[in-house]
Amino acid sequence: MNEKEQQLISLIRQNPYCSQQELAEGLGLSRPAVANLISALTKRGYISGRAYVLAPEDEIICIGGANVDRKFHVTGPVAAGTSNPAEQSVTIGGVARNIAENLGRLDHPVRLITTAGKDADWDLIAMHSSPYMDLTSVRLLSNVSTGSYSAVLDSQGELVIAMAVMEVYESLNTEYIASLERHLARAKMIVMDLNVSKETAEAILDTAVRHQVQLAIVPVSGPKMAHLPDTLDGLTWFICNEDEAETLTGITIQNDEDWKTAVHALLDSGAEHAIITRGKRGIMAGDRTARMIHHHAAIPGVAVEDVTGAGDAFVSGVLHAAVMERTLNDAISYGLVNAAKTLASTYTVRPELTANGLENELEEYK
Repeated sequence: MNEKEQQLISLIRQNPYCSQQELAEGLGLSRPAVANLISALTKRGYISGRAYVLAPEDEIICIGGANVDRKFHVTGPVAAGTSNPAEQSVTIGGVARNIAENLGRLDHPVRLITTAGKDADWDLIAMHSSPYMDLTSVRLLSNVSTGSYSAVLDSQGELVIAMAVMEVYESLNTEYIASLERHLARAKMIVMDLNVSKETAEAILDTAVRHQVQLAIVPVSGPKMAHLPDTLDGLTWFICNEDEAETLTGITIQNDEDWKTAVHALLDSGAEHAIITRGKRGIMAGDRTARMIHHHAAIPGVAVEDVTGAGDAFVSGVLHAAVMERTLNDAISYGLVNAAKTLASTYTVRPELTANGLENELEEYK
């Protein structure tokens, strides 16, 4: 076999059910060229046939970031312009990826859609993620690096400098999303973070509306709110924190009335359900149809180990309940419990999380 044929066989071995278009993208060839390669290899006996696989039922599709996060803790005074002794920690992150792992651990069939580099960072992400989600739709690129965030912290834990390498998400574009519409159309729910561009976010919202699929949007930060579609009409869930809500609505949240007003504004923008989180102050959640907005207190007495991943755990608990068609109040309870347990864990996604375990934890808190 020549080099391209060997590469084709390697891709098929990794995913025997990938489409010709996916193979073409992986090889950098046109689809007809790949069809010719497959035909030639079939005739020569290297490929013996193709199975038919039923699409997963009730699949949750998570679209957005999958990063490697590195923290460098300087052990002494920070000295500019020279080497500093430090301790390093490495974790797997990305809002969409974290939510996907939570939901996978909760026994949902999950597919991750993201873009990444063909590098060691992606290998690390894939190793930790593959037991909990389908990675066959991830677009791997050879000319960019996998998303990463690196922070330097002083001996007191204060940020000195941080570097975000996120160029790879520019390829998380409308063309890529369109090529995966067959998956999106059959999904039980789509969950999107705002690592995607505004154009891509609008395309995903349009796809969800056309195929009557539930869509949840989870912003990444205040600045990323610029990637939000102009209208939230057709959006099922919008879950954000205080800073993100203030950026979108222009309302400064100083008290409960401001908080409720901001939730009303999100519902008026088109979201069916809107939730604004405020850390220890709890959350405010609203339902557009019922025109009801309720405050839910945070779970008290949590011994916080690490706040990383708690917000994603909350979102995952809420959406886990939502796909099981629980009430909004019940969904909030699932989210609060999962967030509290994650706050008390040193892990971004706690390894003991299971569907039965979360039910038991919910009963304990009740």
